[in-house]
Amino acid sequence: MTTTAMALLMTWPLEPGRRVVLAECDPDGGAILPGALQGTVANTYGLRNLALAGRQGQLADAFWRQLVDVTDAASHDRLVLPGIYDPAHASSLAPVWDQLATLFAGIEQHHHDVLVDLGRRGAFGPSAVLAKRADVVLMVARNTLRGLQSAQVRLGALREQLGGAAEIGLVLVEAGPFGREEIQRHLGAEVVAVLPWQPEHAAVLSDGAAQPRRFESGELIRAARTATTRIRQMVATRRSRLGWPTGAGGREVSGAR
Repeated sequence: MTTTAMALLMTWPLEPGRRVVLAECDPDGGAILPGALQGTVANTYGLRNLALAGRQGQLADAFWRQLVDVTDAASHDRLVLPGIYDPAHASSLAPVWDQLATLFAGIEQHHHDVLVDLGRRGAFGPSAVLAKRADVVLMVARNTLRGLQSAQVRLGALREQLGGAAEIGLVLVEAGPFGREEIQRHLGAEVVAVLPWQPEHAAVLSDGAAQPRRFESGELIRAARTATTRIRQMVATRRSRLGWPTGAGGREVSGAR
């Protein structure tokens, strides 16, 4: 899931003056600091620091100080809110989720788009408010029999949880034999993107591995870039249906696995 979220973050199209934030809100713990960033950024940044700020009514100000630039050029237009590093810290975030959801819902006025990584469990329980107030919720699954059986169960639970509050789509990791059209018919959900099974390329995003040759023009990055186009279309369609301003982006939650 984090690999997919990072791929979307790095390929998200940005118009001049706009930024995109990936918020790691997985209650089971974040993976970007020890993974993609290889521990080069101290765990003094991140979601855990918002717990105290939330209790003091200062979350909206504290949020911006917890963001980490993940671009090589220090352009500060692709940012990460690192997640908690110990799942035991999740209980302290109970009052934070709703405040974060409110912040994210209004973040477009700051010329930002937001991607939220909710991990396996984050679309349920206290953090579910982030999914409920999202424009689009994406579930990531492998196109294997085991992966799709799990996805079918979780899709049913997710639809019940959201009650139509957000658009739901699938991102498939092509590690099995089942095709896009067959999966859409069987699960009744749009396959927004199919990402290739390329462990060597994925390791760049998940673990900060050295980039293989032609990484930036490779199939994984191309597929992620194509996905961003469709996601933005889904956001615009939903907002138009609700009579909301479409803007240049929105906020998407890529959360369930």
